[in-house]
Amino acid sequence: MTRTARATCPLDCPDACSLVLTIDDGANRLLKVEGDPAHPFTRGFACVKTYRYPERHHHPERPLYPMRRAGPKGSGSFERVSWEEALDAIAERLREVIDRHGPQAVLPYHYAGTMGLHQYEHPLAFFRAIGASALDTTICATAGSAAWEATYGAPRYGIDPEDVPKARFIFLWGINSLHTNTHLTPLLKEARHNGARIVHVDPYANLTSRFADEHVKLRPGSDAALAYALAHVILREGLHDAAYLGRAAQGFAEYRAAAEAWTPERAEAVTGVPAATIERLALEFARAKASFIRTSYGMTRHPGGASAQRAVLLLPALIGAWQYPGGGALLSASGAFRLERTYLGGAHLLRGGHEPKGYFRPNPAARHVNMSQLGSALTRLDPPVRALFVFNSNPLVVAPSTALVQQGLAREDLFTVVLEQALTETARYADYLLPATTFLEHPDLYTAYGHFYLSWNEPAMPPQGEARPNTWVFAELARRLGLEEPTLYWSAEDLARSLLSSGHPWLEGISLERLKAEGFVRLNTPREFLPFKDGANTQSGKVRFDPPPPVTLTEPDEEFPLILMTPPAKHFLNSTYGHVERLVQGEGGEPVLLVHPQDAAAHGVQDGRRVRIRSRHGAVVRKARVSEAPMPGTVVLEGTWWERYAPDGKGVNWLTGEHLTDLGAGSTFHSNPVRLESLD
Repeated sequence: MTRTARATCPLDCPDACSLVLTIDDGANRLLKVEGDPAHPFTRGFACVKTYRYPERHHHPERPLYPMRRAGPKGSGSFERVSWEEALDAIAERLREVIDRHGPQAVLPYHYAGTMGLHQYEHPLAFFRAIGASALDTTICATAGSAAWEATYGAPRYGIDPEDVPKARFIFLWGINSLHTNTHLTPLLKEARHNGARIVHVDPYANLTSRFADEHVKLRPGSDAALAYALAHVILREGLHDAAYLGRAAQGFAEYRAAAEAWTPERAEAVTGVPAATIERLALEFARAKASFIRTSYGMTRHPGGASAQRAVLLLPALIGAWQYPGGGALLSASGAFRLERTYLGGAHLLRGGHEPKGYFRPNPAARHVNMSQLGSALTRLDPPVRALFVFNSNPLVVAPSTALVQQGLAREDLFTVVLEQALTETARYADYLLPATTFLEHPDLYTAYGHFYLSWNEPAMPPQGEARPNTWVFAELARRLGLEEPTLYWSAEDLARSLLSSGHPWLEGISLERLKAEGFVRLNTPREFLPFKDGANTQSGKVRFDPPPPVTLTEPDEEFPLILMTPPAKHFLNSTYGHVERLVQGEGGEPVLLVHPQDAAAHGVQDGRRVRIRSRHGAVVRKARVSEAPMPGTVVLEGTWWERYAPDGKGVNWLTGEHLTDLGAGSTFHSNPVRLESLD
C-alpha cells in the first residue's frame, strides 16, 4: 500500500524545501520525493539531488546496526554488536578518558548534515554537561556572519526573499544560486519580467552566469576592490543617498575617503574587471534605487573574505536601497527566527553556576577547537584529544588539510565514535560506528536561512534496521554516566515547545500543535518588510561604515602561480550525496579541473588528460578540462567528491590549508595557490 507524506528537507541549503514523499508501507520503502506545490517558496519542485534521496535512504552501504572496529583504523572492517554492548563500551571508555585526562580530552565534531534543531544542535547538551572541549563551527558561515554583524548587527536577516520580484537591479555576487539556492530562481525570473536586470559576479562561468543578463568575472578574493570602485563612481556622480546616510549610518566620512582611492582603473588592475564595466554597473545599480544584492559565503573563503563581504554589503546602504521594497541585501534569513534558545544544546550550561557532580561538569571556560583546524587539533593539541565523537559531518573529506586529519584519525590512542547514515571515509576510521536515522525517521523542527517559513517534520517511516537518532544515543550515554540534567532527555516536542516560547511577535500564534497540523507556517514579519529603512541592529542602531573594510588580496607566486577554487557542484551537497551513483554519473563520474586556455598552454595541460595539482599542503591528480569558464590565473574543482571517485583516491582537501579569515576565524578554501604538473 502506498501513501504520501510531507517533510522538510534537512540539508544545509537556504531553501529548506517542503517535500511530498511517496512511501510503500508494506515494504517500508521510500519510492519518490517531490517538491511540495503548497509551499510558497518550494513551489512544487525539488533539486536534482533531492529527487535521488530514495537511493541514499536505501543505499546498500547504509549502516543499519551498531558496529565495532574489527581491523586496522581506516580499513572499514567492522563486526556487528548490540546497542547495549556499544553504549556500555563507549560509556566505559568515556569514564576512563575523563578520569585520567579530564573532560576536555573529549571533542565533538559536528556540523550541518541535518538542519533540524533537535538532531543538529541539541546533542551539544551532552558535551556541555560533561565539560568537553567545544567545537567552533567555522567551516562555512562564521566569516560571513561576522561581516554582516559588523555592518548591520545581530540578529542576521536581510530583505524578505519573497520581495525579490520588486527589485529593479540585482547583483548575484559570489553565489551560484542555480546550484545552491535553486528556489530563488522563479523570484529572479519575476523580477526580470518586472524590468530588473540581473548581473552575476563570480570568478568563473557557471549555470547562474548563463542565467544572468551579464556575467562579470573577477579575480578570486578581489571583491572588496570591485565594491570600492563601484562606490567610487557612485560617490563621484553624487548618486549616494545623503539623507539616508545622515540618519541611518555611522562612519561614512572615513569610508568615503577609502572608496575615493579606488578608481575604476585601479580596480581593473586588481580585479580584471574593465573600468568601463565598473562605471556602467555602478550607474545602473545606483539609479535603480530598489537594487538588491544576493550574496553568500563563497567570497568569504579568503584571508580577507569577511572584509570583502562587508565592502559588498555596504553598497545597498550607500544608495539607500533599504528604503524600497525589494532593495537591500540578503546573506541569511536565519536571524528572523526569534526562537527562545536558552536551553537549545544546553546553552544554559555555559552560563556558570552549575555545580560539578560526578561526570556532570559544565565548564563555561572549556577549551575551544576551531573545526577548520581539526587536523592540527588531532595531531598537535596539548593535552591531546583522546575521544572524538563525529556526527552530522564527514571531516576526512570536508575539513581542510586532509593529510593532518587522516594522521589524527589513525592514532591508536584516539577513541573515535561516528554516528552516520553512510559508510563515509570518516566512518571507516571509527572504533564504533553507530547507525543514524535520516530526516524521514525522526521528528524535528526546522528554520531556514533562505526564507521565512518554520517547519515541523513528523517521522514518515520507521527507522531502517536499528538506526537511532543522534539525541537518543547521547541520552543513553548520559544515563550511563548518571547525568541528571533534564534537558539531556528532552524529546523533539519538548525542545520545540521551549524554542517557540520566546514571545516574540514574529512567532505569535505559531505553536507546535499548529505546526503539526499545517507542516509549515510563515513568520509574522511585516508584509512590507524594510528592516533597515531607518537604521540597523547594531549597538548604535546605525549601519556601520566604520572601520572601512580593508582590501586583502590573495596573491599567487612564482612557485604556485594559480589560485584554486573549490565551489559546490550541482549534483552534490558537500559530501552528503557523494556515494549516490546516479548523481556521481550526472556530475561526470570523476572530479574534473577547469583550466583556462591561457593557463593550459603555459603549463602544458591538454584537454581530457590528467594533471597533477600541487599546493604547499599536498598534491592530487585530476582530469583537466580546458575551458573559458575560469578567470585566467584561476583553476576550479567543483564539488566535494568522495575520495574513491578520484583517480588517485584523494579528495580536494589534500590541497587546502588551515589558515583562517580576517573575521570569524573561518575557512579559506578558495585561496590556495597551486601549480600544475603535466603527467605526460
